[in-house]
Amino acid sequence: MPEFDLIRRLQNAICIQPDQDAATCVVGIGDDGAVLDVPEGKQLVVCTDTLVSGIHFPVATRPAAIGHKALAVNLSDLAAMGAKPAWFFMALTIPSEDQKWLDSFARGMAELAQQSLVLLAGGDVTTGPLSITVTALGLVDVGCALQRSGAVVGDLVVISGRPGAAAHALNQLSKGQVPQTGDLAALEYPVARLKLGQSLRGIASACIDISDGLAADFGHILRQSGVGAEIQLADLPCPDSMSILSDPQRWSLQLAGGDDYELCFTLPSTRAHELAGLSESSGVELTVIGTIGQQRELVFRTKDGSRFKPEKLGFRHFDTTEETTP
Repeated sequence: MPEFDLIRRLQNAICIQPDQDAATCVVGIGDDGAVLDVPEGKQLVVCTDTLVSGIHFPVATRPAAIGHKALAVNLSDLAAMGAKPAWFFMALTIPSEDQKWLDSFARGMAELAQQSLVLLAGGDVTTGPLSITVTALGLVDVGCALQRSGAVVGDLVVISGRPGAAAHALNQLSKGQVPQTGDLAALEYPVARLKLGQSLRGIASACIDISDGLAADFGHILRQSGVGAEIQLADLPCPDSMSILSDPQRWSLQLAGGDDYELCFTLPSTRAHELAGLSESSGVELTVIGTIGQQRELVFRTKDGSRFKPEKLGFRHFDTTEETTP
C-alpha cells in the first residue's frame, strides 16, 4: 500500500474532529504542516513519547492496546501539567503494510482520542522496526501549568489510584504467567488522569506522572524543588491482586516497576481538606503517603519506622546502574 494511502487510512480512522470550541486546527493532514489556533489567554503544553516494540510493550501486545497506550502515555504527561488536550501528531514506523494490524491499532487510538477530545493533526508513516512516536499538545491558562519545582517543606505527598498493577502484570508475563484481568488492563490500557490534573491547577504545588516508577519520578520533584521527603509505605495503597505478595516484593514493584500512569503531587497541608472533593470530582482514589522535609533525600519508612531501600528506583534507558535518590 502506498504511503499516502496508509496515511489516508489512518486519517479516516483517527482524525475525527472532537466537539470542542477552545482549540481549532485551521490546516490539518494534507499539507506540509498543521496550522493551529491557540485561544487568547492560553499557553501550549507540548510533550513527546516514543514506544518501541519489545522495550515499552511486549512484542505480542495486541495492536489496539498499542494504539491506545501510544496516545495515553502522552495524555498522562499533559495531565501532570494540568493541561486540556487539544491536538496530537504521530510518527508511525511499521515493518509491513498489514492492514488488519493497522486498522486495529487505529481503532485503539481513535477510541481514546475521541474520549479525550484530542485531534490527530498530522504525522508521518514509514517502514522499519515497530515504533510509535506521539507528540501531544494541550492548553492551559497563562501561568497556570503545573510543574515539578514548587514543592515546599511541610507539603503533603499524594498519589492517585493504586500503583503497581501494571508492573505486576509485566513481571508475570516475563515469567510466562497469566496476569489478572485488571493488572493486564493497567499495563495495556493505562488511564491518563486528565480530569484530576486539570482540577489540581492552583491547588497542587508540584506534580508528575510516575510512568518510570514512583521512586524515580518523585525524585525529579525533590531535585527540582530542592527538598526531600519521607514516604510511609504502610499508607501506600495496594492493588488487590498484589496483596498476596510479601511486603518487599510489593513495595519494589510499586516503587520501581514503572508503567503506572498515576499522578503524584504535593499539596499544602492547609488544603488537605480538599482531597475528598478532588477525589470525588475526578473519580479517582487519592491517598496521602508522605510529607516534604528539609533533608534532601527520599526516605521510605516501613510501619515500624525502619528504612526500606528498593533494589532499583525506576526505569532508565541507556543505563544498567541503579538510579540514586536525591
